[in-house]
Amino acid sequence: MKKPELLVTPTCVEDIERLAQAGADAVLIGEQRFGLRLAGEFNREDLKKAVEIGHQKGIKVYVAMNAVFHNEIIDELDDYITFLRDANVDAIVFGDPAVLMTARKIAPEMKLHWNTETTATNWFTCNYWGKRGAKRAVLARELSFEAVTEIKENAEVEIEVQVHGMTCMFQSKRSLVGNYFEYQGKDLEVIGQSKYDPNLFLVDHERNNKYPIFEDKNGTHIMSPNDICIVNELEELIDAGIDCFKIDGVLKSSDYLETVTKYYRQAIDTCVEDRDTYEDIKDELHDKIESIQPVNRPLDTGFFFKETVY
Repeated sequence: MKKPELLVTPTCVEDIERLAQAGADAVLIGEQRFGLRLAGEFNREDLKKAVEIGHQKGIKVYVAMNAVFHNEIIDELDDYITFLRDANVDAIVFGDPAVLMTARKIAPEMKLHWNTETTATNWFTCNYWGKRGAKRAVLARELSFEAVTEIKENAEVEIEVQVHGMTCMFQSKRSLVGNYFEYQGKDLEVIGQSKYDPNLFLVDHERNNKYPIFEDKNGTHIMSPNDICIVNELEELIDAGIDCFKIDGVLKSSDYLETVTKYYRQAIDTCVEDRDTYEDIKDELHDKIESIQPVNRPLDTGFFFKETVY
């Protein structure tokens, strides 16, 4: 039985070595101009350092180019992909076909991971992009265990699934979140001022939920009120042969990411090598993660046990 890759999104260059020592197999980095909802901003110099450190420590470095691109940025793709090729990154994560087409021209040997956040919901679409050059499909977060395993059974590409962290519920190119909800007549309140303030929330008093908000060059992002955590529910995904488990580091501290990565490393190794022991320790690992959660960030299992209703 193979072990899935453990992929983590670091907040800064200094996280790379820490995450490697904690057991990460790969990291996903990038800069806001080209990538969506990054845990940290990595300019070109940072990216080169991250690749150097990552490869020294034996882990892969992927770069996000999954933003929604408008005409004015298309001319920049050649130069950025050339830079990524020369920096020896291990793969580019893309959503827009413009990235795929440019990579074919500039860096034909570059591995490509298809990630549109929301539309990877069936195996046929995953294979469509596989036939056009993608080696991996990043599945939508709103899928059940049953749907994920069915996709893997029929997929001709690697499959990546998020197993930990917050998920995006809403994105807009606009930054006027408060005005939007006022216009909609919603009885919701925006707290906080700075777009990088960790205390910036959309508050739903009726459900007692706080939805984290942050804004970057790609607009406004409203995140889930809970964090996915399935450290104690990995058996089905491992048995299905899922290729990559992702820990999303958006709005998380470096210490938190290092600790959570250690627990998932232990869970994955134990689940693959000694299933009985995993059954004995999995709830304890969940409790340990729960003990370091922010008070306003309860854990849940996302949509893995839910039927998505559109």
